[in-house]
Amino acid sequence: MKKIIASASLAALGAAGLQAAYAPGLSPLEKSKLWTVSALVRGFYDDNPTDSTRSQKQESFGLEVSPSLAVNVALDQTLIGFNYTYDLRFYEARPTNDADHTHQFKLKLNHTITERYKLEVSDSFYYVQEPDLTTGIAARTLRTDQPYIHNNGRLAFSAELTPLLGLDAAYQNDLWDFNERGSGSLSALLDRVEHLGVLTARWQALPNTVGLLSYKFGIVDHTSKDSTAANDPVLSPVTDPTRRDTTTHTVTVGADQSFTSQLSARVEVGAQFTDYPNRLAVDPDSAVNPYVDANATWTYNPGSYLRLGVVHKRNATDVAFQPVKGGLDDGKVELLGTVGVNCSYQVNTFISADAGYNYDRQDSDIGRSYTRNVIYFGLRATY
Repeated sequence: MKKIIASASLAALGAAGLQAAYAPGLSPLEKSKLWTVSALVRGFYDDNPTDSTRSQKQESFGLEVSPSLAVNVALDQTLIGFNYTYDLRFYEARPTNDADHTHQFKLKLNHTITERYKLEVSDSFYYVQEPDLTTGIAARTLRTDQPYIHNNGRLAFSAELTPLLGLDAAYQNDLWDFNERGSGSLSALLDRVEHLGVLTARWQALPNTVGLLSYKFGIVDHTSKDSTAANDPVLSPVTDPTRRDTTTHTVTVGADQSFTSQLSARVEVGAQFTDYPNRLAVDPDSAVNPYVDANATWTYNPGSYLRLGVVHKRNATDVAFQPVKGGLDDGKVELLGTVGVNCSYQVNTFISADAGYNYDRQDSDIGRSYTRNVIYFGLRATY
């Protein structure tokens, strides 16, 4: 009898230890073991892999293969995680350079200081290899040299000051480094370091409604030494990438609303104030524009959801400033919309099947309009 009691006590202690482990965001399978491996095999049809105009579209069937490894150490108050994912996309219609490759490394540390104070640290590193492609028509480039490095680091702290008031503070750093070099290259246009600081106050106005007041401060520093256009000594100040550097101040109000356990929405509206510290005399010294970030999410099954959203803000682009105000592209607009639908079916604990459809459309005043349809289906195994 004593032995039975002792065994029951040990089992209870083991169960208590598992419950005490801090494991936010982990699936039940990830919580049950130190490491997990998974592999995705998916077939797809893409009618415009390079986001090209109608006359340059090259449709293709393809195969995607993506293995990954995750290691998570869940302690009483701390979660330490590492993830590596490799993604290969093979396009059967390409005569050469028929595959794109992506390597993604993620590190994270989540720590709950107390029940009211939490700290999150994360870093994501991406190395993407997408080769040159050409249409074969007058040797015009269908897609420029796409390989790039992107590193995203984030530090966040959240505090519950009172049962009704909370405060979130975060800093995010993004580094972009494109492989293509030279005058007018993607490196000249888009190599940059972005800094973003966010301070958000939260007010529990109602049981299912949280009011938001937020201030965001951003800095964009372009790092390339190449010209954004011609390497002309006379025009060098005009084509200097640092001319596009910005500092921004954004103030918003908003709300987080939970309508049901499955349906929620978040809205932030306000104004974005942008300054250009390295502007020329012909440039405007500042700009003001509306800021909108709104989305609604319907979680129809655990891990499966439908999300609709819209974002309106000023951000970096691959279209450089014109030499003088009122240039050829001044005041022109590009509108991009995306819609995606995904259906997932859990075959068993280790295997799931999914299928989906994505639609992209860009309407451009500078001749870059396109549409893109992608249909995919596949299997994912996780152990």
